[in-house]
Amino acid sequence: MFRALQALTSSPARRSSSPWFAALASAVLLAGCSGSFSVGDLLPGSQSAAPAQSTNIGEGKVKVGLILPLSASGNAAVAAQSMRNAAEMALAEFNNPDIQLLVKDDAGSAPGAQQAAQQAVDEGAEIILGPLFALTVAPVGQVARARNIRVIAFSTDANVASRGVYLLSFLPETDVDRIVGYAASQGKRSFAALIPDNAYGTVAEAAFKQAVGRRGGRVIALERYPLDRGQLQGPVRNVAQAAGRADAIFIPDSADAVPTVVQTLNTSGIDTKRVQLLGTGLWDDQQIFSNPALEGAWYAGPETAGFRNFAGRYRTRYGQEPARTASLAYDAVALVAALVKTQGAQRFSEEVLTNSSGFTGIDGLFRFRPDGTNQRGLAVMRVSPTGGQIISPPPKAFGASGT
Repeated sequence: MFRALQALTSSPARRSSSPWFAALASAVLLAGCSGSFSVGDLLPGSQSAAPAQSTNIGEGKVKVGLILPLSASGNAAVAAQSMRNAAEMALAEFNNPDIQLLVKDDAGSAPGAQQAAQQAVDEGAEIILGPLFALTVAPVGQVARARNIRVIAFSTDANVASRGVYLLSFLPETDVDRIVGYAASQGKRSFAALIPDNAYGTVAEAAFKQAVGRRGGRVIALERYPLDRGQLQGPVRNVAQAAGRADAIFIPDSADAVPTVVQTLNTSGIDTKRVQLLGTGLWDDQQIFSNPALEGAWYAGPETAGFRNFAGRYRTRYGQEPARTASLAYDAVALVAALVKTQGAQRFSEEVLTNSSGFTGIDGLFRFRPDGTNQRGLAVMRVSPTGGQIISPPPKAFGASGT
Protein backbone atom coordinates (compact mmCIF):
# COMPACT_ATOMS: atom_id res chain seq x y z
CA MET A 1 0.00 0.00 0.00
CA PHE A 2 2.78 2.42 0.83
CA ARG A 3 5.49 1.30 -1.56
CA ALA A 4 5.14 4.12 -3.99
CA LEU A 5 2.74 6.47 -2.36
CA GLN A 6 0.97 8.20 -5.17
CA ALA A 7 1.67 11.54 -3.67
CA LEU A 8 5.36 11.12 -3.95
CA THR A 9 5.33 9.53 -7.36
CA SER A 10 2.53 11.45 -9.02
CA SER A 11 4.51 14.59 -9.65
CA PRO A 12 6.76 14.75 -12.70
CA ALA A 13 9.81 14.30 -10.57
CA ARG A 14 10.01 10.97 -8.96
CA ARG A 15 12.56 8.40 -8.60
CA SER A 16 16.03 9.03 -7.71
CA SER A 17 18.45 11.65 -7.27
CA SER A 18 21.86 12.74 -7.80
CA PRO A 19 24.86 11.57 -6.02
CA TRP A 20 25.93 12.60 -2.92
CA PHE A 21 27.11 15.58 -4.41
CA ALA A 22 29.51 18.06 -3.90
CA ALA A 23 26.82 20.52 -3.72
CA LEU A 24 27.29 22.07 -0.38
CA ALA A 25 30.71 20.68 -0.50
CA SER A 26 33.36 21.59 1.93
CA ALA A 27 31.07 23.70 3.94
CA VAL A 28 28.93 20.79 4.77
CA LEU A 29 30.22 18.01 6.64
CA LEU A 30 26.92 16.97 7.43
CA ALA A 31 23.43 16.32 7.03
CA GLY A 32 22.34 14.89 3.92
CA CYS A 33 24.60 16.71 1.66
CA SER A 34 27.73 16.56 -0.15
CA GLY A 35 31.14 17.17 -0.95
CA SER A 36 33.21 17.15 2.05
CA PHE A 37 30.65 16.44 4.45
CA SER A 38 30.75 14.57 7.42
CA VAL A 39 28.10 13.96 9.73
CA GLY A 40 28.00 17.08 11.62
CA ASP A 41 25.83 19.08 9.39
CA LEU A 42 25.92 22.07 7.20
CA LEU A 43 28.15 24.23 9.25
CA PRO A 44 25.88 26.90 10.65
CA GLY A 45 28.68 29.41 11.02
CA SER A 46 27.79 32.57 12.87
CA GLN A 47 24.10 32.90 13.44
CA SER A 48 22.03 36.01 13.18
CA ALA A 49 21.11 37.61 16.47
CA ALA A 50 17.41 36.97 16.01
CA PRO A 51 15.45 34.48 13.92
CA ALA A 52 13.61 35.77 10.89
CA GLN A 53 9.88 36.28 11.08
CA SER A 54 7.76 33.15 10.70
CA THR A 55 5.64 32.67 7.61
CA ASN A 56 2.98 30.23 6.50
CA ILE A 57 2.56 28.45 3.17
CA GLY A 58 -0.85 27.16 2.17
CA GLU A 59 -4.22 27.45 3.82
CA GLY A 60 -5.13 23.85 4.62
CA LYS A 61 -6.57 22.55 7.87
CA VAL A 62 -3.66 20.22 8.68
CA LYS A 63 -0.82 22.26 10.14
CA VAL A 64 2.75 21.10 9.58
CA GLY A 65 5.82 22.73 11.13
CA LEU A 66 8.82 23.37 8.86
CA ILE A 67 11.95 24.41 10.78
CA LEU A 68 14.97 25.67 8.82
CA PRO A 69 18.03 27.89 9.54
CA LEU A 70 16.77 30.71 7.34
CA SER A 71 18.72 33.47 9.08
CA ALA A 72 21.96 31.57 9.62
CA SER A 73 24.90 32.91 7.66
CA GLY A 74 26.54 31.61 4.50
CA ASN A 75 25.74 28.25 2.94
CA ALA A 76 23.30 27.28 5.67
CA ALA A 77 20.89 30.10 4.86
CA VAL A 78 21.23 29.47 1.13
CA ALA A 79 20.35 25.80 1.61
CA ALA A 80 17.50 26.70 3.96
CA GLN A 81 15.90 29.11 1.48
CA SER A 82 16.21 26.53 -1.27
CA MET A 83 14.53 23.95 0.95
CA ARG A 84 11.74 26.38 1.78
CA ASN A 85 11.20 26.95 -1.93
CA ALA A 86 11.14 23.22 -2.57
CA ALA A 87 8.54 22.74 0.17
CA GLU A 88 6.40 25.44 -1.43
CA MET A 89 6.85 23.79 -4.82
CA ALA A 90 5.76 20.42 -3.44
CA LEU A 91 2.50 21.91 -2.18
CA ALA A 92 1.86 23.57 -5.53
CA GLU A 93 2.62 20.42 -7.52
CA PHE A 94 0.46 18.34 -5.23
CA ASN A 95 -2.54 20.41 -6.28
CA ASN A 96 -2.79 22.34 -3.01
CA PRO A 97 -3.46 19.60 -0.47
CA ASP A 98 -5.24 20.32 2.80
CA ILE A 99 -2.00 21.44 4.45
CA GLN A 100 -0.62 24.64 5.92
CA LEU A 101 3.13 24.81 6.42
CA LEU A 102 4.15 26.79 9.51
CA VAL A 103 7.62 27.94 8.47
CA LYS A 104 9.89 28.68 11.44
CA ASP A 105 13.46 29.96 11.48
CA ASP A 106 15.80 28.42 14.05
CA ALA A 107 18.81 30.57 13.00
CA GLY A 108 20.94 27.42 13.08
CA SER A 109 21.09 27.31 16.88
CA ALA A 110 19.77 24.94 19.54
CA PRO A 111 17.86 27.68 21.46
CA GLY A 112 16.39 28.90 18.18
CA ALA A 113 15.30 25.38 17.31
CA GLN A 114 13.61 24.88 20.66
CA GLN A 115 11.77 28.18 20.32
CA ALA A 116 10.73 27.39 16.74
CA ALA A 117 9.41 23.97 17.72
CA GLN A 118 7.47 25.42 20.64
CA GLN A 119 5.86 28.00 18.36
CA ALA A 120 4.95 25.33 15.82
CA VAL A 121 3.28 23.00 18.31
CA ASP A 122 1.52 25.90 20.04
CA GLU A 123 0.07 26.86 16.66
CA GLY A 124 -1.28 23.37 16.14
CA ALA A 125 1.38 21.54 14.12
CA GLU A 126 0.59 17.82 13.87
CA ILE A 127 4.07 16.91 12.63
CA ILE A 128 7.37 18.80 12.28
CA LEU A 129 9.68 18.74 9.25
CA GLY A 130 13.27 19.73 9.99
CA PRO A 131 15.50 20.99 11.39
CA LEU A 132 18.66 20.65 9.31
CA PHE A 133 21.56 20.52 11.77
CA ALA A 134 22.42 17.73 14.17
CA LEU A 135 22.72 20.17 17.09
CA THR A 136 19.18 21.46 16.49
CA VAL A 137 17.41 18.11 16.17
CA ALA A 138 17.44 17.17 19.86
CA PRO A 139 15.77 20.39 21.10
CA VAL A 140 13.05 20.01 18.49
CA GLY A 141 12.57 16.34 19.35
CA GLN A 142 12.26 17.16 23.04
CA VAL A 143 9.48 19.69 22.45
CA ALA A 144 7.67 17.46 19.97
CA ARG A 145 7.90 14.33 22.12
CA ALA A 146 6.19 16.12 25.00
CA ARG A 147 3.16 16.60 22.71
CA ASN A 148 3.41 13.13 21.09
CA ILE A 149 4.29 14.77 17.75
CA ARG A 150 6.56 13.09 15.19
CA VAL A 151 9.57 14.81 13.63
CA ILE A 152 11.11 14.22 10.19
CA ALA A 153 14.52 15.91 10.32
CA PHE A 154 17.18 16.44 7.65
CA SER A 155 20.45 15.84 9.53
CA THR A 156 22.76 13.04 8.37
CA ASP A 157 24.03 12.35 11.85
CA ALA A 158 22.45 9.04 12.79
CA ASN A 159 23.26 9.75 16.44
CA VAL A 160 20.40 12.25 16.64
CA ALA A 161 17.77 9.81 15.34
CA SER A 162 15.42 8.23 17.84
CA ARG A 163 11.98 6.74 18.08
CA GLY A 164 9.61 9.40 16.77
CA VAL A 165 12.45 11.53 15.37
CA TYR A 166 13.10 10.24 11.86
CA LEU A 167 15.89 11.29 9.51
CA LEU A 168 15.05 11.89 5.86
CA SER A 169 18.61 12.37 4.65
CA PHE A 170 21.49 10.53 3.02
CA LEU A 171 23.19 8.49 5.72
CA PRO A 172 26.78 7.43 4.99
CA GLU A 173 26.10 4.00 6.45
CA THR A 174 23.67 3.19 3.63
CA ASP A 175 26.18 4.06 0.91
CA VAL A 176 28.89 1.98 2.53
CA ASP A 177 26.70 -1.07 3.05
CA ARG A 178 25.48 -0.94 -0.56
CA ILE A 179 28.92 -0.70 -2.18
CA VAL A 180 30.49 -3.36 0.04
CA GLY A 181 27.52 -5.66 -0.51
CA TYR A 182 27.78 -5.28 -4.27
CA ALA A 183 31.54 -5.83 -4.24
CA ALA A 184 31.09 -9.01 -2.21
CA SER A 185 28.46 -10.22 -4.67
CA GLN A 186 31.08 -9.82 -7.40
CA GLY A 187 33.55 -12.04 -5.60
CA LYS A 188 35.51 -9.42 -3.67
CA ARG A 189 36.58 -10.86 -0.34
CA SER A 190 39.73 -9.01 0.76
CA PHE A 191 39.38 -5.28 1.34
CA ALA A 192 41.79 -2.45 2.03
CA ALA A 193 40.68 1.08 2.90
CA LEU A 194 42.03 4.62 2.96
CA ILE A 195 39.69 6.79 5.01
CA PRO A 196 39.75 10.54 5.72
CA ASP A 197 40.43 11.50 9.30
CA ASN A 198 37.22 13.46 9.83
CA ALA A 199 33.71 12.88 11.12
CA TYR A 200 32.46 11.40 7.85
CA GLY A 201 35.43 9.04 7.82
CA THR A 202 34.69 7.86 11.36
CA VAL A 203 31.15 6.87 10.40
CA ALA A 204 32.32 5.32 7.11
CA GLU A 205 35.01 3.26 8.85
CA ALA A 206 32.59 1.74 11.36
CA ALA A 207 30.06 0.95 8.64
CA PHE A 208 32.78 -0.51 6.40
CA LYS A 209 34.07 -2.93 9.04
CA GLN A 210 30.55 -4.08 9.84
CA ALA A 211 29.58 -4.49 6.19
CA VAL A 212 32.70 -6.49 5.33
CA GLY A 213 32.20 -8.71 8.36
CA ARG A 214 28.56 -9.40 7.51
CA ARG A 215 29.61 -10.61 4.05
CA GLY A 216 32.30 -12.92 5.36
CA GLY A 217 35.10 -10.75 4.00
CA ARG A 218 38.23 -9.47 5.69
CA VAL A 219 39.88 -6.09 6.04
CA ILE A 220 43.57 -6.64 5.34
CA ALA A 221 44.64 -3.00 5.67
CA LEU A 222 43.00 0.22 6.83
CA GLU A 223 44.57 3.63 7.34
CA ARG A 224 43.17 7.05 8.20
CA TYR A 225 44.79 10.02 6.48
CA PRO A 226 44.84 13.69 7.56
CA LEU A 227 43.24 16.59 5.74
CA ASP A 228 46.73 17.84 4.90
CA ARG A 229 47.36 16.21 1.54
CA GLY A 230 51.08 16.62 2.11
CA GLN A 231 50.85 13.92 4.78
CA LEU A 232 49.25 11.28 2.57
CA GLN A 233 52.41 9.35 1.82
CA GLY A 234 52.67 7.43 5.09
CA PRO A 235 49.10 6.06 5.30
CA VAL A 236 48.99 5.30 1.56
CA ARG A 237 52.35 3.51 1.68
CA ASN A 238 51.10 1.32 4.54
CA VAL A 239 48.01 0.33 2.58
CA ALA A 240 50.02 -0.15 -0.60
CA GLN A 241 52.25 -2.71 1.12
CA ALA A 242 49.22 -4.89 1.82
CA ALA A 243 47.13 -4.00 -1.23
CA GLY A 244 48.77 -6.68 -3.36
CA ARG A 245 46.54 -9.14 -1.49
CA ALA A 246 43.41 -6.97 -1.76
CA ASP A 247 40.51 -7.43 -4.16
CA ALA A 248 39.27 -3.87 -3.56
CA ILE A 249 40.33 -0.57 -2.00
CA PHE A 250 37.65 1.59 -0.38
CA ILE A 251 38.13 5.40 -0.41
CA PRO A 252 35.10 7.20 1.10
CA ASP A 253 36.09 10.80 0.46
CA SER A 254 35.05 13.77 -1.66
CA ALA A 255 35.92 14.42 -5.28
CA ASP A 256 38.44 17.03 -4.18
CA ALA A 257 40.54 14.43 -2.35
CA VAL A 258 40.05 11.07 -4.07
CA PRO A 259 42.14 11.80 -7.22
CA THR A 260 45.11 12.75 -5.03
CA VAL A 261 44.74 9.59 -2.95
CA VAL A 262 44.57 7.42 -6.08
CA GLN A 263 47.55 9.16 -7.64
CA THR A 264 49.53 8.52 -4.46
CA LEU A 265 48.55 4.85 -4.60
CA ASN A 266 49.83 4.66 -8.16
CA THR A 267 53.15 6.27 -7.28
CA SER A 268 53.42 3.81 -4.37
CA GLY A 269 53.38 0.92 -6.82
CA ILE A 270 49.69 -0.05 -6.79
CA ASP A 271 48.03 -0.69 -10.14
CA THR A 272 44.57 0.74 -9.48
CA LYS A 273 43.33 -0.83 -12.71
CA ARG A 274 44.02 -4.28 -11.23
CA VAL A 275 42.43 -3.74 -7.84
CA GLN A 276 38.82 -2.53 -7.71
CA LEU A 277 38.37 0.99 -6.35
CA LEU A 278 35.23 1.59 -4.27
CA GLY A 279 33.58 4.82 -3.13
CA THR A 280 30.40 6.41 -1.81
CA GLY A 281 27.93 8.87 -3.26
CA LEU A 282 30.43 11.67 -2.65
CA TRP A 283 32.02 10.41 -5.87
CA ASP A 284 29.15 11.59 -8.04
CA ASP A 285 31.15 14.53 -9.33
CA GLN A 286 32.68 15.67 -12.60
CA GLN A 287 36.14 15.68 -11.02
CA ILE A 288 35.80 11.93 -10.57
CA PHE A 289 34.39 11.25 -14.03
CA SER A 290 37.06 13.26 -15.81
CA ASN A 291 39.97 11.48 -14.11
CA PRO A 292 41.28 8.57 -16.23
CA ALA A 293 42.79 6.89 -13.16
CA LEU A 294 39.30 6.45 -11.72
CA GLU A 295 37.58 5.06 -14.80
CA GLY A 296 35.98 1.72 -13.93
CA ALA A 297 35.75 2.44 -10.19
CA TRP A 298 32.46 1.66 -8.43
CA TYR A 299 30.43 3.81 -6.05
CA ALA A 300 26.97 3.69 -4.48
CA GLY A 301 24.42 6.48 -4.57
CA PRO A 302 20.93 7.41 -5.71
CA GLU A 303 20.17 7.56 -9.40
CA THR A 304 20.37 11.07 -10.81
CA ALA A 305 17.31 11.18 -13.08
CA GLY A 306 14.85 12.24 -10.39
CA PHE A 307 16.94 15.08 -9.07
CA ARG A 308 17.70 16.37 -12.58
CA ASN A 309 13.98 16.43 -13.30
CA PHE A 310 13.26 18.20 -10.02
CA ALA A 311 16.08 20.72 -10.59
CA GLY A 312 14.71 21.62 -14.01
CA ARG A 313 11.28 22.40 -12.60
CA TYR A 314 12.85 24.32 -9.72
CA ARG A 315 14.87 26.47 -12.15
CA THR A 316 11.75 27.23 -14.15
CA ARG A 317 9.90 28.31 -11.02
CA TYR A 318 12.63 30.17 -9.13
CA GLY A 319 15.23 31.06 -11.76
CA GLN A 320 18.14 29.44 -9.95
CA GLU A 321 19.66 26.07 -9.11
CA PRO A 322 18.32 24.24 -6.04
CA ALA A 323 20.63 23.28 -3.21
CA ARG A 324 21.22 19.55 -3.17
CA THR A 325 19.29 19.25 0.09
CA ALA A 326 16.20 20.85 -1.49
CA SER A 327 14.89 17.48 -2.65
CA LEU A 328 14.71 16.36 0.99
CA ALA A 329 12.27 19.16 1.82
CA TYR A 330 10.26 18.41 -1.32
CA ASP A 331 10.00 14.71 -0.47
CA ALA A 332 9.09 15.44 3.15
CA VAL A 333 6.20 17.71 2.18
CA ALA A 334 5.05 15.36 -0.58
CA LEU A 335 5.06 12.47 1.88
CA VAL A 336 3.05 14.42 4.42
CA ALA A 337 0.59 15.47 1.72
CA ALA A 338 0.19 11.87 0.62
CA LEU A 339 -0.42 10.67 4.17
CA VAL A 340 -2.98 13.40 4.82
CA LYS A 341 -4.83 12.37 1.67
CA THR A 342 -4.76 8.61 2.23
CA GLN A 343 -4.29 7.70 5.89
CA GLY A 344 -6.96 9.53 7.85
CA ALA A 345 -6.51 10.09 11.56
CA GLN A 346 -3.54 7.70 11.76
CA ARG A 347 -1.59 9.61 9.09
CA PHE A 348 1.43 10.49 11.24
CA SER A 349 1.43 7.47 13.53
CA GLU A 350 4.59 5.45 14.07
CA GLU A 351 2.98 2.46 12.35
CA VAL A 352 2.32 4.46 9.17
CA LEU A 353 5.66 6.26 9.06
CA THR A 354 7.70 3.09 9.62
CA ASN A 355 5.77 0.92 7.19
CA SER A 356 8.31 -1.62 5.95
CA SER A 357 7.40 -1.17 2.28
CA GLY A 358 8.58 2.42 2.40
CA PHE A 359 7.92 5.30 0.03
CA THR A 360 9.24 6.60 -3.27
CA GLY A 361 10.39 10.17 -3.78
CA ILE A 362 12.67 12.29 -5.93
CA ASP A 363 15.71 10.52 -4.52
CA GLY A 364 14.23 7.06 -4.92
CA LEU A 365 12.95 4.42 -2.56
CA PHE A 366 13.27 5.07 1.18
CA ARG A 367 11.84 3.93 4.48
CA PHE A 368 12.14 4.97 8.10
CA ARG A 369 13.38 2.48 10.65
CA PRO A 370 11.78 2.35 14.11
CA ASP A 371 15.00 3.80 15.61
CA GLY A 372 14.65 6.95 13.49
CA THR A 373 17.33 6.17 10.91
CA ASN A 374 16.43 5.42 7.32
CA GLN A 375 17.21 3.01 4.55
CA ARG A 376 17.44 4.09 0.91
CA GLY A 377 17.32 2.10 -2.27
CA LEU A 378 20.64 2.97 -3.91
CA ALA A 379 22.22 2.07 -7.23
CA VAL A 380 25.83 1.09 -7.85
CA MET A 381 27.53 3.13 -10.55
CA ARG A 382 30.66 2.65 -12.59
CA VAL A 383 32.82 5.72 -13.18
CA SER A 384 33.08 6.67 -16.85
CA PRO A 385 34.08 9.83 -18.75
CA THR A 386 30.40 10.53 -19.43
CA GLY A 387 29.30 10.16 -15.81
CA GLY A 388 28.11 7.39 -13.54
CA GLN A 389 26.86 4.33 -15.42
CA ILE A 390 24.46 2.10 -13.50
CA ILE A 391 25.83 -1.42 -13.11
CA SER A 392 23.41 -2.48 -10.37
CA PRO A 393 20.05 -0.69 -10.32
CA PRO A 394 18.37 0.37 -7.11
CA PRO A 395 15.86 -2.09 -5.68
CA LYS A 396 12.25 -1.70 -6.75
CA ALA A 397 11.07 -2.76 -3.31
CA PHE A 398 12.50 -3.44 0.12
CA GLY A 399 12.72 -7.01 1.26
CA ALA A 400 11.42 -8.08 4.62
CA SER A 401 14.99 -8.72 5.79
CA GLY A 402 15.92 -5.09 5.25
CA THR A 403 17.43 -5.46 1.81
